[in-house]
Amino acid sequence: MENTFTPIQFLKGVGPKRAEAFIGLGIHTTLDLLRYVPRAYLDRSSIFSLASLAERCRKQTLFSELKSDDIVSEVQYRREATVIVRVHAIRRQEFAGGRKMLIVTVRDDSPQAAELVFFQQVGYYEKVLQQDGTYVVSGNPEFEERFRKLQFHHPTIERVNDEDEELFAKGVIVPQYPITKELKSAGIWMALLRRLALTALEYDGDKIEECFPAAMLGQYDLPELGRAFAALHAPTNLREIGWAKRRLKFEELFFFEMILALRRRGNRVQEQGVTIEPRSTKARTLLDRLPFELTSAQKRVLNEIADDFRSGKPMNRLLQGDVGSGKTIVSVFAMLMAVESGFQTLIMAPTEILAEQHYRGISALFEGLGVNVVQLVGGQKKKVRASVQEEIASGRAHIVVGTHALFGGMTSKNESNLVYHKIGLIVIDEQHRFGVMQRAKLRSMAMDSHGEERLVPHILVMSATPIPRTLSMTLYGDLDVSIINELPKNRKPIRTKIIFENELRTYFDFIRAEVAKGRQAYIVYPLVEQSEKMELKSAVEHYEHLQTEIFGDLRVGLLHGQMLWYEKDDVMKAFYRREYDILVATTVIEVGIDVPNATVMLIENAERFGLAQLHQLRGRVGRGAEQSYCFLATKDHFRYHIGKKPEELSAARATVLRLKTMEDTNDGFKIAEVDMTLRGPGDILGTRQSGMPEFRYTDLVSDGDIITMARREAFAVIEADPHLRKPEHQKLRAAFLASYGSGHGFFDVA
Repeated sequence: MENTFTPIQFLKGVGPKRAEAFIGLGIHTTLDLLRYVPRAYLDRSSIFSLASLAERCRKQTLFSELKSDDIVSEVQYRREATVIVRVHAIRRQEFAGGRKMLIVTVRDDSPQAAELVFFQQVGYYEKVLQQDGTYVVSGNPEFEERFRKLQFHHPTIERVNDEDEELFAKGVIVPQYPITKELKSAGIWMALLRRLALTALEYDGDKIEECFPAAMLGQYDLPELGRAFAALHAPTNLREIGWAKRRLKFEELFFFEMILALRRRGNRVQEQGVTIEPRSTKARTLLDRLPFELTSAQKRVLNEIADDFRSGKPMNRLLQGDVGSGKTIVSVFAMLMAVESGFQTLIMAPTEILAEQHYRGISALFEGLGVNVVQLVGGQKKKVRASVQEEIASGRAHIVVGTHALFGGMTSKNESNLVYHKIGLIVIDEQHRFGVMQRAKLRSMAMDSHGEERLVPHILVMSATPIPRTLSMTLYGDLDVSIINELPKNRKPIRTKIIFENELRTYFDFIRAEVAKGRQAYIVYPLVEQSEKMELKSAVEHYEHLQTEIFGDLRVGLLHGQMLWYEKDDVMKAFYRREYDILVATTVIEVGIDVPNATVMLIENAERFGLAQLHQLRGRVGRGAEQSYCFLATKDHFRYHIGKKPEELSAARATVLRLKTMEDTNDGFKIAEVDMTLRGPGDILGTRQSGMPEFRYTDLVSDGDIITMARREAFAVIEADPHLRKPEHQKLRAAFLASYGSGHGFFDVA
C-alpha cells in the first residue's frame, strides 16, 4: 500500500524546505518520487552532433519535395533533437519598439556551429547562460541554407555539471529530470534529484507491489513495476528505458479505459432502451428510389446501428465521417426504422440555416412515404410554433428537426413547455457544438415522453470533424464509434493550392472565369472588421474593395458572425438561389447549407487557421459534380519560410507544413493526425473537451498501439469481472481505487 512508503521529507537529503517544494508537485512519498520519471537521457549513442543535425535538417525540404506521407514523421523529428554544446559567444540585439533578442553561439567537437535564439526573457537567459559553460539543448532545429546556420528558437536548456559530463564521457546513461522553478528555489538541481531517486529505490524498492496479473504482463512483454522504476532511474541501456516507459503508459491508459468500460457497462446494465425493428418497408422504398448507391462504409455503419436497435439497450454511437461522406443519409435510414417502429425522432442542428436544410432535404426524401416532418426553430412565429408543438405532443409529427428550440421554453415551475411523444431516436448533427449537459437534457426529455416506463432513447451523434483514432478512443471511449471512411463515387477530390499575396489578381481572374461558366465562389477572411492589433484581412473591408474595384460587374454578398441570425439566413438563402456570384464571408460558413453550384473557395490569411478548420471550410465546395478548387492565400514571405521578425522564423516552418498538408491530401483523418502532431490533442478541437485526461506518460500522437491494447484489456477485464472480485484482480482493484478513490461508486454496478 502507498502509505507504507517513506514520506518525502524523511528521505536523506530532503528536509522540510525541499519537502515543501516536492509536495507542491504532488510528490509526498518515495513512490511518488519514483513516478517522477526523467524527461530525457544523455547517451552518447543517441545524442546528435551539430554537424549531423545540420545535415539532417538540410534534407527536409518544404514546398518542392515534402509529400503528405512525410509530414508526420517530419514534425515528430523536429520535436526531438538534443545536443550537448559549449557556449562560444553571447550577443544581444535591440530593435525599434524596445524589442530585444539574444543570440548565443554554441559549438561541440564537430565543425558545425549553432545559434540559440531567445526573443523572450532575454535578461533571464543572459544570466543563466555562461561563457564556456556546457549545456544540454533540446528543441526544434532549423537550418537556414542561405547562411548555413543551424538555429534553435527558445530551446530547453540545462547546465551540465562536471559530474554529469564525466559520466557522459564514460558512456553512462545519465537521466535528465524536469526541474521546475519551485525545485530550483529549494536548491534541488539535476544531480541532487538523480541521487534522491536512487536513494528512493534503495529505501523502498522492495515495497513496490505489482498490480497486473503475470499473464497480462507476459502477453504484452511488460516489466513488473519495480523493474520498470529501476530501469527508468538507473538504466543500463536504451532498450530497457523504452520497455519501462511502455509499462507506465500501459498502466495509465488501462486505468483510464477501465473507467470508460465501467461507465459504459453501468449504462447498459441499468437502463432499458427502446427496441426498434430495423426491417423497414419505408427504408427499403427509399433505398430503391435513391439516384445513387450507398457506399460499402455507409452499409457497414447501417448494420452497426441496426444491431444496436435490436438489442433493446440504448445506443450511444458517434458517427464520424469526412465532409461529404454521406452521414446524413445514414441517419435518414435510421430515422425511418424508428418511425416505422412507432417512435418519434429528433434531429438537432447547431444553426437555423442547417436545420432548415435538413428539414427541406428530409421532407423531399420522404415524399409519398407517409412520414410527417416538422421544423422547430427560434425564429418561428408564435402561431406556427404552437401548431408545431401540438403536432409533436399528439404524435402526429414523426420527425422533428430543430435547433436549441427543441428544448422548448420554461414554465413557472422551471419545466419545459414542450412535450414529446415516445421518442425512440435522437440525432445530433455537428455534436462538438453542443455541450454534454445539453445532450443529457434532451435525453431526459425523451425519457419523459415514455411516461412511467421512461425508456431510454437511442442517440446518434454525427461529426464532420475527423478526429485521429488515438484521440477518439480517449475522448469517446464510452461511445461506440462508427466511421464512414470513403466518399461517394461521383465526388471529385477538391484541387487545393497554396498561393501568395502577389498572385491574388491571377486567382481573382480564375474566379471570374468560373462565374462566367455559371458557377459561384466563396472568399473567406479571418476577421469581421479590421483589427489594429492583428495584421489580418477583414471581411467587411475587403468586401467593399472586391465589390467596387475587382468584381464590380458581378453580384457580391457579405456574410459574417456579427449579423443577426435572420440576416445570415437571408444571405445564405440568396447565395443558394444564385442571387450572388461571390460570397465574401468569415468562418461562419464553416457549418452551412450545401451549395452544389459553388466550385471555388479562396481563403485569405490561410496561415491563421487550424488544419481542421481549413478542411471544414474547404468542404463547402465540391458538393456537386463539377471540379472544385480551394486556394490558400498566405503572406509572400512564407514562400521562403523566413519571417520578417525573429519570433516569426520558427512559426513559419510549422505554417508551411500545415498548408502543405492541405495541398497534398483531401483525407480529413490524415489531416487531423498532422494537426494533432503539430498542435497537440487539446488544441485540435478548438477547446479542451470535458473528460480529456492529462496523461503523464502517454503521447496520444505516437502511442496508438498501447492505447489499443490497454483499451482491449481493460474492457475485457470489466466484462469478465466487473467488480474485480477474482483473486488475480485483487491487487488491480486496490491500485485502481488508490489512484481514483473509492468514493465514486466504480464497482457499485451489479
